[in-house]
Amino acid sequence: LESRTGSSMSRIEVIIVNYNAGDAIVRCVESVLKQGEPLWLTVMDNASTDGSVGQLRERFGHLADVTVVDSGGNPGFAGAVNMAMQLQLKAGPESSPGEYLLILNPDCEMHDGALSKLAKALEQEEEAALAAPLVVDAAGKALRGTLRRFPDPWNSFVTFTGLWRLGRRHESFSGVDISAELPRSTCQAEAVSGACMLLKKSVFQAAGGMDEAYGLHCEDLDLMYRLRRMGKHCLFVPSAVVYHEQGVSSRSRPVWVHWQKHRGMQRFFQKFQAGEYSFPLRWLVIAGIWTRFALTLPMQLIRN
Repeated sequence: LESRTGSSMSRIEVIIVNYNAGDAIVRCVESVLKQGEPLWLTVMDNASTDGSVGQLRERFGHLADVTVVDSGGNPGFAGAVNMAMQLQLKAGPESSPGEYLLILNPDCEMHDGALSKLAKALEQEEEAALAAPLVVDAAGKALRGTLRRFPDPWNSFVTFTGLWRLGRRHESFSGVDISAELPRSTCQAEAVSGACMLLKKSVFQAAGGMDEAYGLHCEDLDLMYRLRRMGKHCLFVPSAVVYHEQGVSSRSRPVWVHWQKHRGMQRFFQKFQAGEYSFPLRWLVIAGIWTRFALTLPMQLIRN
């Protein structure tokens, strides 16, 4: 792998937040560097204890455009992303000339050409702020959440109860995730997977970055929702493919992660949607979120 710092092209700024991702983070960084695009890559480490930081520095420490930074604790995913962004901005425009910002999970691996396809899609649509790939498992099957809708009380209920399976018969039962066959060409999307997001950096900054009040989960949906309020939209780019191992950083603390997921659901609802409903319904939605937490927690423990 060779550093691309000397390129005259505008670089893509890359932020990866690491927490005990083990060997996966090394493969993730390698897959980004193999894209062949000029970039500046920052790994923000949130107090990992698995030796992954040492692996990163040993493997990539000689590259001038790869930096591993200790976040000084664990400020959460959103906090670490914002911290990395501020570090890149402080370095100045000469060191950080990137027009685009890639936010990537540490357990993802980009297939060849994925980054350039995402960038090309953004270049071609002025009002697009974010582009995301087809996210697949090890068998190449699209993962749920690759293409999705914003949650609201009804489609969240439909998803949780399994009624989304009736979506093929009636659109009102569609749920949060798109269950029909995915589009085969680039298209606008209400929401996409947050595992790999390429953003126009100026729009990300105008949106105020990520909401640090989320610990883990739903901060990506929050960002997409705010972008839509700004008159921007997301793109789903199925020709760009990214493998997502899923849950690598979550295995050591499944209860905490599961709690944060539902805490994020509650924050998203209260921040954007609660004002549209009467108090009894608001209470019912929040009660439903935490009922779901209790009912699904045993399965999370079994899986881990």
